[in-house]
Order: sequence, then structure tokens, then C-alpha cells
Amino acid sequence: MDNTVLLSLAGIGVLGICCQWLAWWARLPAILFLLIVGILVGPVFNILDPDALFGNLLFPIVSLSVAVILFEGSLTLKFEDIRGHGKTVSNLITIGALITWLIIAYSTHYLIDFPFELAFLFGAVVIVTGPTVIIPMLRTVRPNAKITNVLRWEGIVIDPLGALLAVLVFNFIISGQQHNAISSIAITFGSIMFVGFSMGFLSGWLLGELLRKQLVPQYLRNVLTLISVCAVYVLSDTIEHESGLLAVTIMGMTMANMKDMDIDDVLDFKESLSLLLYPVSTMWTN
Repeated sequence: MDNTVLLSLAGIGVLGICCQWLAWWARLPAILFLLIVGILVGPVFNILDPDALFGNLLFPIVSLSVAVILFEGSLTLKFEDIRGHGKTVSNLITIGALITWLIIAYSTHYLIDFPFELAFLFGAVVIVTGPTVIIPMLRTVRPNAKITNVLRWEGIVIDPLGALLAVLVFNFIISGQQHNAISSIAITFGSIMFVGFSMGFLSGWLLGELLRKQLVPQYLRNVLTLISVCAVYVLSDTIEHESGLLAVTIMGMTMANMKDMDIDDVLDFKESLSLLLYPVSTMWTN
């Protein structure tokens, strides 16, 4: 194997852990250092070229990384944590997201002179905060429990919903000249929601039952969970494009809210794995 490839792969891990350690030491969000280092070693100095390194595997690797991170985050989403604050979360991911989308779209159109279609598509893409941004920030800033729970819910749930909005806007653009554009978008929305929710709930309940009833040996629990998340993401996305992120989010939420469900060991493993995958999903997508 080419030593350059080995050095590049090792370098990604070293830079990623250094960025997160530096963020801990400086008490700043890790996303800041990951973005800066990714831009410097990528487009600025051309030290690492992810397209050349991973080729056609780059997008699948990033997609699976985001799926695992979303699942890990959704394992912490317990309904009891936002009891009395559910309306706040729902407002943030609906009205708040809509206002942000419109402001960004119109600002992009008038300030950068984007066509309205591209401006609204761009706005749909960037409304997403996501767990790769929110969770490292919460780990550093450490607000009180109520704010933490609300922001964690918003950051995780808005990710698949933001992807869904981007798909709907894109479909509207390409079918805007047709008379059945609205019905086509409604069908796409319904299909994504149905497949994502059904796949996520069924797989989460099934995996949860296997783990809860001790039908899986201890040494296979973490590996089985990881493989299940990847399989559910790929299968759901194959059935209905862009439903995979929603499926793994619902899968994690289902397991998190099952009674008598001990997922501490799975959560610890997934948290460590997510820390490893943050650089992949953040640094190398710039």
C-alpha cells in the first residue's frame, strides 16, 4: 500500500483528535478548530485531498458517519427530558426553521445575487445545525439542563428535517414547470416521512427488544448496533431517497424511550465512535 495513503489516513485521525483536545483545553467548540484545520490542510495548502484519497467512497463514508452521529445523538433524546418544553422544541424546528430559511434565501438573493431558486435551495441546506455542531458546543459551553435538552433535541431533529426540506425545494425547482408540481412534492414528502418513520420505529423496536431481553451476547451488542444503524440507513435510503437520516434518528429515539432498556454501554461506544467520526463529517466536507 502507498505510504502516502497511510500517512493521510493517520493524519486525519491525528488532526481530528488534536482539534478536539485543543477545543477542550481552550474551552471553545471543537467545530471551530475542525473547520479551520480542514480548510487549511485542504483547499488552502492542498496537503490532503479527500476526493483523491477516498475517490467514490468519500460521499458514502461521510453519509454513514453522519448517520452514526445522528443515531448516537438520538439515543439521548428522552421525552421526559423535554416535558414542559416540547412546544419550544417544536417551534424551533418548524417556525424557527421556516423564518431562518426565508431570511437566508432572501439575503442570498439580494446580497449575492443568486437566482431565487438557488437562493431558496441554499437556504434549505444551511438551516441545519446538526449534532456535529450542537453537541461539541454543548460539551464546551455547558448551559443548564433545560437549555441543553432543548438545544440537543433541536440540533438532532432538525438535521433530517433540513435534508427533507432541501429535497422538497430541489424537486419543486426541477418540476416547477409542470402542472402537478405541488402534488409531486406532497407525494415525495409523504413517502420520505412514511418510510423514515416506519423503518426507524420498527428497527429501533426490534433491536431494542433483542438487547433488552439479552438475546445478544455482551461482546456483540455494540457491533450489532453499529451494523444495524448502517443497514437501516442504507435500506431506508434505497427504498426512498433521503429517508435514511430520518430513519436512524427515529430508531435511536425509539430505543431511548423504551422501558427497562439499558443502553449505557451502547451509548458509550457510540459516543466514542462519534468523536472519531466528527472530523470525517466536518473537516473533509469543506
